[in-house]
Amino acid sequence: MPALTVTDPLVLPRITGPAATSVARPVATVAGSHHALEGAGFPVARPFPGNVSWSATDPFILLDHIGPSVNGPGESAGAPWHPHRGFETVTYVLDGEVAHHDSNGGGGVIGEGDTQWMTAGAGILHDELPTERLYRQGGAMHAVQLWVNLPGELKMTPPRYQAITAPDLTLLTTHDGGALLRVIAGSVDGHAGPGSTYTPITYAHATVAPGAELAVPWTPDYSAMAFVLTGSGHAGPAGHPIGQDDLVVFGPGDHVQLRAGTAGGEHPALDVLLLGGRPLREPMIQYGPFVMSTRAQIIEAMKDFQAGRLGVIPAGELGDRRYA
Repeated sequence: MPALTVTDPLVLPRITGPAATSVARPVATVAGSHHALEGAGFPVARPFPGNVSWSATDPFILLDHIGPSVNGPGESAGAPWHPHRGFETVTYVLDGEVAHHDSNGGGGVIGEGDTQWMTAGAGILHDELPTERLYRQGGAMHAVQLWVNLPGELKMTPPRYQAITAPDLTLLTTHDGGALLRVIAGSVDGHAGPGSTYTPITYAHATVAPGAELAVPWTPDYSAMAFVLTGSGHAGPAGHPIGQDDLVVFGPGDHVQLRAGTAGGEHPALDVLLLGGRPLREPMIQYGPFVMSTRAQIIEAMKDFQAGRLGVIPAGELGDRRYA
């Protein structure tokens, strides 16, 4: 079930169609995802890092797709307390719910259509766990987590937390109502999303009805990607076939073009994340949960974590916790 739907998309603001001189971005690469276990053992599909180069995804570091799945009682798992430094984590929930706490006092429960935007900056500890209801009763889970790099001069910015609820999102449609867009951060065709970002990016979730086409104006100096959450279709002017967990990396141009397939099945619509940003083109070194500019800064982050300088876990939450 896609997050945040509307009964009549035609009442929404509409995206301006591409001008006659607008150039559709060609597909540079279509990459699949590899599968991994994260946190306390939940599976993710991960298109990057690993399957495309850092230069292609800059300023994004990692994308994890969780689900869609239905967990039985006692099967839901999360990510217990762990550190971060040097970037931002963005968790967007399409279905289910996630509870979050951090050592800076941020947190809460995010549900369908909600986004948790955490700037780790100089350093923070946090956890992301199933709620007690979800753990004990089971239920659907579908979410994505995106890591956004911070420029070198902002690696040590103070941590902050943004709770973006579903009603905060900017909703748009195409001229024929064939696609619904939810803008989380940045802007699409002049319509800004609620997320406040240090690094200039655009991040949106689009649902394209079977057989419909989506043409989205895109900032020319931004990178441009589409990640398929569910469904199938075609990307770019040449119509490259795409399916679930595929990442499309587009080349230069003025707009991004997608078309949903016409097949039925469990996910008849094409659900995609649209993401891109102004490449930082700076040195980057990642060591687990730390993303810095130099090896010396990574070593410093590890020492600061071991010395407790990235935050303190509240005493009442030090034991083994399977849910929040």
